[in-house]
Amino acid sequence: MNLLKIALLSIFLFGCGNPDRGKAYVTSQKGGVSVIDLNTMELVEEINVGANFPRGIGVTDDGEYLITANKADANLSIINIQTKEVKNIDVGINPEFVRVYKGQVFVSTEPSSKGKPPAKGEVRHEEEDDEDEEKIPAKVAVVDLIKGKKIREITAGPETEGIEFSKDGKEIIVTNEADNSITVHDFESGALLKTFSTEPYGLRPRGIKISPDGNFYVATLEFSDNFIVLDKEFNHVKTVATGKSPYGISFNSKGDKLYVAAGRAKTLEVFDGKDFTKVNELKTEGKRCWHFTFTPDNKDIMLACGRSDEILLIDADTLSIKKRISVAGIPWGIVTYPKAIGSLDQVN
Repeated sequence: MNLLKIALLSIFLFGCGNPDRGKAYVTSQKGGVSVIDLNTMELVEEINVGANFPRGIGVTDDGEYLITANKADANLSIINIQTKEVKNIDVGINPEFVRVYKGQVFVSTEPSSKGKPPAKGEVRHEEEDDEDEEKIPAKVAVVDLIKGKKIREITAGPETEGIEFSKDGKEIIVTNEADNSITVHDFESGALLKTFSTEPYGLRPRGIKISPDGNFYVATLEFSDNFIVLDKEFNHVKTVATGKSPYGISFNSKGDKLYVAAGRAKTLEVFDGKDFTKVNELKTEGKRCWHFTFTPDNKDIMLACGRSDEILLIDADTLSIKKRISVAGIPWGIVTYPKAIGSLDQVN
């Protein structure tokens, strides 16, 4: 089915009284942004971000702009979804994880990482790039969307990764891969408030997510095959085993379940959102499934599997695969508009 037919089908469905489910936006490391219509679950558009190797992705609260972090060009792309106009803003070496919050873009950078995009046909795991690297303190770059420029930097640990915000918006929480730490910073000044070492519990913190009620933070420890639970004061509560190489992590919108994408185990795992006991698991058979999002109506989960060049559409209730959507170019990140909760986004 070509893109025009898909668009016409989508218009027909709206005309029949079905609510518009919105769209999903997927970054592909060898391409730009792929757009999936959530009404038809078909690929409907490709957007050129005007840069190379996009990974992290975010969407503004009003749905007007997409933001991508472009590893090879050390910049962000701010994309007008309607006009496709693109503005690129330099942010620092190896930008990766993006969060859009309070009219600003927060993007983690990795100046100590020597890793380069894999050559065509090369199968390489990201951790293979970490040996003998100099542990240079990294920055979280902050871009003002109205001003259209970087306005400040927050000094974090070496190789910053995930970014989260406290429930009251007063603190920024950052995972730092290279020194196995989670750092807490003042939102306004960026000043370091607390450093939590993950080493007693595991190595290489990656994903970080706050519970919808604000009482817990959870962070995946990729090299130790587990995640940790911290209370709202950033004290350790529990360590929970997962499949091999967990990365993307998110509660559902109710907060009663927690989902973890374990990349090398090829699983999407479900835990109770209160006591964190494991309650379910899906064997994805996908390769390098790292990031995922719920659909805005919370009926489905969309999991990006980079080395399989596909997005898995998963029924959120039955945890069964409904469809495999082909997306070429090593899909990395995925978000939706209307905004939904997921490993890269939060409904504020």
